[in-house]
Amino acid sequence: MTLFEAILLTVVTASTPLLIAAIGELVVERSGVLNLGVEGMMIMGAATGIAIAIVTGSSALGVAAAIGAGMLLAFLFAILTLGLATNQVAAGLSLAIFGIGLSGVVGAPFVGLQRAGIGRIEIPILSEIPFFGPLLFRQDPFVYASIALVIGVAWFLWRTKAGLVLRACGENPVSAHALGYPVLRIRLYAILFGGACAGLAGAYLSLVLTPFWTSGMTAGRGWIALAIVVFASWLPWRAMVGAYLFGGLTILQLHAQGAGIGVPSQLLSAMPYLITIVVLAAIMAVRRRGTVAPQALGTPFVPDR
Repeated sequence: MTLFEAILLTVVTASTPLLIAAIGELVVERSGVLNLGVEGMMIMGAATGIAIAIVTGSSALGVAAAIGAGMLLAFLFAILTLGLATNQVAAGLSLAIFGIGLSGVVGAPFVGLQRAGIGRIEIPILSEIPFFGPLLFRQDPFVYASIALVIGVAWFLWRTKAGLVLRACGENPVSAHALGYPVLRIRLYAILFGGACAGLAGAYLSLVLTPFWTSGMTAGRGWIALAIVVFASWLPWRAMVGAYLFGGLTILQLHAQGAGIGVPSQLLSAMPYLITIVVLAAIMAVRRRGTVAPQALGTPFVPDR
């Protein structure tokens, strides 16, 4: 295996949790809801996933528990923002802080305990193809699931009536409600889907990427997933490009540190985040016709008003 091939494989691994979380948040925001609690749902998924996997000895149950934990926090967010029509930004930030704190409690008994990671799926014959074989046909199940999510979400949003209705709820919920569509219920389903994706991304961190638990292991990935959604202009295929771009920047700065480049390691570690901010600022600056975000994004909807 060449160095370049090894770097590409590592980029795919580093990008997968970002892509899964970003796709879930993209659906949420397309429905008109801004959930800033992705970081909290991800880290709760990581803590719950590794805890259940160690206790039961089953990685599958750990993944299911991580998805359930993400959905549970998402449901709490939905109660606040849909049921009580509270400010979505405040509720999302509170959810992120709550998830980070609760994950420390859940994961405390499992600090330092390791578990065998989830193995890769090798497709016979195809996985032996030089260069492309390991890259495309010898990956873990989460990588293939992330690609399937991109395809499925793109098809759902742009090729189905249900996807059209969901986007209508994000653009003009008053009109969608007037046509008889249950806006709050649709937004609830979107929020739960986003929570499930965030929990799944967290499970990837603790069961595949680094198969053990440590406090704060998400390391801001939830916030990066939010930035990727904006970078992608709320389009699934662009979200995939953004996730792999940021994953590549993360891996390159690690190799730069290993090569002994005469730059402080702290600056190299911060470089992917700084580049992300610069890219987002540049994108917003060149848009002459305003944002392409859903028109009702972040605006509470109360049917009887």
